[in-house]
Order: sequence, then C-alpha cells, then structure tokens
Amino acid sequence: MAKKSKKGGKSDSSIVVNKKARHDYHLDESFEAGLSLAGWEVKSLRQGKVQLVDSYVLLKDGEAWLIGAQITPLNTASTHVIADPLRDRKLLLNKRELAKLFAETQQKGYTCVAVKLYWKQHLIKCQIALARGKKEFDKRAANKEREWNIEKQRVMHRG
Repeated sequence: MAKKSKKGGKSDSSIVVNKKARHDYHLDESFEAGLSLAGWEVKSLRQGKVQLVDSYVLLKDGEAWLIGAQITPLNTASTHVIADPLRDRKLLLNKRELAKLFAETQQKGYTCVAVKLYWKQHLIKCQIALARGKKEFDKRAANKEREWNIEKQRVMHRG
C-alpha cells in the first residue's frame, strides 16, 4: 500500500514571512530560534493568524525576546485564560548564538528582526536575522533592479 505524502494543508512549511523586513533592511546573517509558546498560540499559528510586520528581537539579560508579533487568539481556544495577542515571547537560542547577536547589535546601525515563522517537524521555529537599515535610495535601487529583471524575463520569453 502506498504511503500518503502529507496530510492536508500547505505543502510549504512556512507559517508567515515578514516581507517588510526584506524591504526595510539589509539582512546579513540569519539564525534559527525556537519559540516558547502557550497552547492557544500554537492553535492560532496552525490557522495562520499571526503577523510579524512590526516585530523585532530584543536582547536583554542574556535572553532574546520577540516583541510586537501579533498572534490573534481563536474564538474557540483559551476560554479559561486571558489571551494577550501582543505579549513578549521568549526565543530559544544557544549561548554562542546569543553572544554573537549581542555583540553584533552593539555595533552602530545593526538590529535583529524576525524574518519568518515556520514548522520544523512538529516544532515552530523563528528565523531571525541581523539587519542594517536601508536608506531611501537603497530601496529605490532595489525596486529598479527588480523591475529590470521582470522586463528581461518578458523579453527573453518573447524572443
């Protein structure tokens, strides 16, 4: 008997991608971090009710925290607890990774942002990246390059 490839749902393991982070920052080095979540948050993530747009990573007291990520609670979940959709969530990283992130973010112009939430087997992981802010002319140059690549593809497709 043949095995079923996957249960229903998306074939991609990503839950949400922060496209604004790629637009606003130059992403240098990325790290994979675990998330410390409550049960209702996992249920909401399964439904895709999460936003990473204004989220960032705060490093304090030797720990990393995901700030500003909005996980909207389901109506059916968490009847006995008060769900805070914007609560700070602890990121689980190795000491070496935390030390490297802390050292890099002390440099001028560097910050740490959440890029993506995704499933890795049965665990939820957060891809975070060291980022340097883009200037307005950097954004325009990236936009112009993207439009040029699209135009090139059109010409190559016709020819």
